[in-house]
Amino acid sequence: MSRADQPSRRTVLAAAVAVAAGTPGAAEAADEEERRAAAAPTRPVDHRSWITYADWSAGTAAGTRAVAGTRPGLAVGTPLGTVDHTDPHTGATAAWEYATWTSPVHRLAVPATEAIVSWNASTPAGTWLQAELRGTYSDGTDTPWYVMGRWASGDQDIRRTSVDGQTDGRSTVWTDTLAIDDAPTGLRLASYRLRLTLHRRPGTTLTPTVWRLGAMGSDVPDRFTVPASVPGVARELAVPRYSQEIHKGQYPEYDNGGEAWCSPTSSQMIIEYWGGRLTAAQLTWVDPSYADPQVCHAARHTYDYQYGGCGNWPFNAAYAATFPDLQGVVTRLCSLTDLEILIGAGIPAMTSQSFLKEELTGAGYGTAGHLMTVIGFTADGDVIANDPYSADDAGVRRVYRRPEFENVWLRSKRYNASGKVVSGTGGVCYLYFPARPNALQRVALTAVGVAV
Repeated sequence: MSRADQPSRRTVLAAAVAVAAGTPGAAEAADEEERRAAAAPTRPVDHRSWITYADWSAGTAAGTRAVAGTRPGLAVGTPLGTVDHTDPHTGATAAWEYATWTSPVHRLAVPATEAIVSWNASTPAGTWLQAELRGTYSDGTDTPWYVMGRWASGDQDIRRTSVDGQTDGRSTVWTDTLAIDDAPTGLRLASYRLRLTLHRRPGTTLTPTVWRLGAMGSDVPDRFTVPASVPGVARELAVPRYSQEIHKGQYPEYDNGGEAWCSPTSSQMIIEYWGGRLTAAQLTWVDPSYADPQVCHAARHTYDYQYGGCGNWPFNAAYAATFPDLQGVVTRLCSLTDLEILIGAGIPAMTSQSFLKEELTGAGYGTAGHLMTVIGFTADGDVIANDPYSADDAGVRRVYRRPEFENVWLRSKRYNASGKVVSGTGGVCYLYFPARPNALQRVALTAVGVAV
């Protein structure tokens, strides 16, 4: 949902309070939230998703069909034909039936310097999908069709992969992010279309089914520091705790083992918070002597064979959505106030941040990029996080100082250990939530710009 399309923060917070505690007191809570929102910066983010039967029917279908039901989606109808695909990571060439769907043009309410595509889908063995984006610049010219991911939930048919080397000299795809090359010139992405290509083994009736497709466009200003937000209501969610470090050296074919598995470890925590469980049959491939085998499974099934790691943002969101009744998106949030809204509705979040050791008290390390799961806030407004970079599961829960955490997460520029100016993540966040959110969850997601 574009920021311009959202109801006011006062409206959604009043509704949230009314849902949670009844009408009395709702206006007062909304007044306070309105005051806090007025002091906060405008959200520099536009998030649009296609999720309804009407959405899928409105696009341009070429061999695909919209699927009705409690979870509408897109599937193969009558394929357009066959195409040969050579997997760059195995060298194997195979023929695939294919069909496409192209979204209507979406004009960004916030002309963007970056865009990230994410999707939720089922890809039975013998199927896979490709997601692409084509943008129009603010000067009226177009980008090429950029491949934003070739994906399957398993790894028996293709190796899920990002695609390097995509640029037109004005924008470039960096693994999972399309970025304007020279943002200070004022060039922006003004609009875009998304395209899905669904593949299946020839002569079968198999099909991928896509339930959600969307993109987040953003124009986060260059900033080394961010304004502090005012603490809200304290709450802590009961999210499972998993350490990536206990997997150090395990399955080094997936980014050298657990020491680099912050993203899939955090994903698995939130998946299990929502009730997602892997069966014993799904885990038979894992060495039975390894603790928390589901983390190994998450690493294998989020691994990007081109990037050579498990930190591809859309691949993690797509993995979460392979569990029944879950969906996931990649977006950017504006402040810790947004996270408090989500926590208040029972929705934990994964945040991406980078920092020097001295910039985040209590972490005990520095990092060029790390994922944590925010599970709550203390009475003083400090952040309660499940930090997977811990010696064991028992040490995962941490409390980080609010101003420090907010800054290392939301800034877009920082100094690295050598004193060089490098980029920050600018508030990137993964959100996993039920396929059919309850009223309070819908209000909270809408408040932070995610359509449900």
